[in-house]
Amino acid sequence: MFVPEAFVLFKTQPAHEREVYLSLMDHSAVAEVHALYGEFDLLVRVSADNSQNLAQMLMTDFRQIEGVKDTQTLIAVEY
Repeated sequence: MFVPEAFVLFKTQPAHEREVYLSLMDHSAVAEVHALYGEFDLLVRVSADNSQNLAQMLMTDFRQIEGVKDTQTLIAVEY
């Protein structure tokens, strides 16, 4: 059975990288968090029970984290 999964790139406000990182680590749907150098500050892999829960999480939960400036979401699909 395919589990809906996405990779999310985060841009944070200056000096908020660590607090956003820690907030993401505490989220139950987050499987991995990686700090990056370059245009984006964090890379996060998330999964959900179904595509509706994934969409809800992406549209609300992550946008509510203080210090998040911008995100780019890459939804994984199965061949």
